[in-house]
Amino acid sequence: MKTDEKMTGAAVQALKKLFDISSNNRVLILTDIHCKRIAEAFKNASKEFGCHVETFEINEQNRPLKEPPEALLKMLTGSSIVLNIIKAYSEEIPFRIKWIFKVEESKKIKMGHMPGITEDMMLRSVNVDYHKMRAVSDSLIRAFQKAVKIHITTKEGTNLILGVKDRLFTGEFGLINGEMINLPCGEVYCAPLETEADGVVVFNASIGDIGLLKTPLKVYLEKGRITKFDSEDKNLINKINNLQNVDEDSMVIGELGIGVNPGAAITGNMLEDEKALGTAHIAFGNNEDFPGGGMNKSKIHRDYLFYRPTIEVIYSDGSKQVITRQGAFNF
Repeated sequence: MKTDEKMTGAAVQALKKLFDISSNNRVLILTDIHCKRIAEAFKNASKEFGCHVETFEINEQNRPLKEPPEALLKMLTGSSIVLNIIKAYSEEIPFRIKWIFKVEESKKIKMGHMPGITEDMMLRSVNVDYHKMRAVSDSLIRAFQKAVKIHITTKEGTNLILGVKDRLFTGEFGLINGEMINLPCGEVYCAPLETEADGVVVFNASIGDIGLLKTPLKVYLEKGRITKFDSEDKNLINKINNLQNVDEDSMVIGELGIGVNPGAAITGNMLEDEKALGTAHIAFGNNEDFPGGGMNKSKIHRDYLFYRPTIEVIYSDGSKQVITRQGAFNF
């Protein structure tokens, strides 16, 4: 079977299992010259369900975008599914956040967000068993019910306590109108309390917009805010400071996520990396649109990934449960 046909097949499964797509849907695809074949796969898949499909291709000469183009905003009217299939420019994070919020305004659109998606991802981590992945996700979410704190440790030196009281943990299944999902999907995540993250995290896998890490990065947090970056690679520290410290909330915790996608590989592309089994990630920056809470209004959202976490949940009644031990699920 040719690659294009395999990608279309993967797109069909994703649209069916995640979006509950039907002929009643009107699909808007945002794409660019870099992702045209993937966009075409989703277009063909949508048409297999009898959908009306429109495509907006970003003019590369206008990049990096700062604002959603007016022509794109006009095409949003009447759409019920929006698919963002574009190359990930770090300079476009503010644009992507603005576009996401605009799509979510109506509360009627299901959105698939894929900045940085590749053809390999389509064949590897979009083309997966969604039923099995959802079962793992649901078990993990149940384990977080009534959690008030989370203690994360690793052999590499991570020792972090997060406050999560009344914050909802969610997966990427059962998408309803007004919600967004990443593709590839496959994480359980929440917005921790923005003032209750204390300790140190040793990131040793990858960082959004930087890629794979050759040298670990230690990030120290106090009351939810980054107080220090530390690494043997001083160039990495300088780069991280320039990328992350952009506004008042960009150095404040925004997310805890845990990967549950068995097909995901770690390649330096955070869109897929953060879904890999045996990993967890912390993001700093915006989380306003997270289900069940999120108060961080930063212009950016950047993920930092680490391997083999041991995660202990502390519940409202004082009891505790280790739900992952060195990256392996413990339920």
